[in-house]
Parts: sequence; C-alpha cells; structure tokens
Amino acid sequence: MRKIPLRAVPSQSLSVVLAGQSCQINVYEKSTGMYLDLFVNHQPIVTTALCHDRVRIVREGYRGFLGDLAFIDTRGHADPEYTGLGDRFILTYLEAAEL
Repeated sequence: MRKIPLRAVPSQSLSVVLAGQSCQINVYEKSTGMYLDLFVNHQPIVTTALCHDRVRIVREGYRGFLGDLAFIDTRGHADPEYTGLGDRFILTYLEAAEL
C-alpha cells in the first residue's frame, strides 16, 4: 500500500506514476461528498467516483488499471472530507498483489 499525498483543499489535481502507469488524479468535494477522477495516459478510468472510507474506487479489472485506490480514515470510519485530507483521510494505492 502506498500513500498518495493530498492537501487539505476542496479541489486538487496531481500526477503520479503508479505501477508504471502515468496517472492524473482529481479529488474534489461537492455538497454530496468527496469525488475522484482517475486518468491513465489521459484516458479516463473512473470519473466522478463517490469516495467512501475503505471502499475501493476502481474495483473492476476490465478498466485496465493495475491496482486500486481507496481512502482510509485514520481516526475512525467516516467518509473523507477535504478538511482532513492528507492527515485524517489518506488516499492509498493498492497494488494488484494486495487486492
């Protein structure tokens, strides 16, 4: 499991290489919760995925993404909120062997 660094802001984008995959991740909060977009080589893998504590985001292998992403609440079992990103709510990358 690898931690992906996030800042405690309501909307952000970052680029990261995960298992050799060039990824862009967008994380943003709306009135209905925290959402995530994942692109690999500029191709969408998942968009507007509602994020929950300890629930994998990609889930389906047919999407072509090696591994998965999930948020973890380090102080309980709440769904992520931007004010706790990078501290209480950690975005993690799970390698294919960890699934």
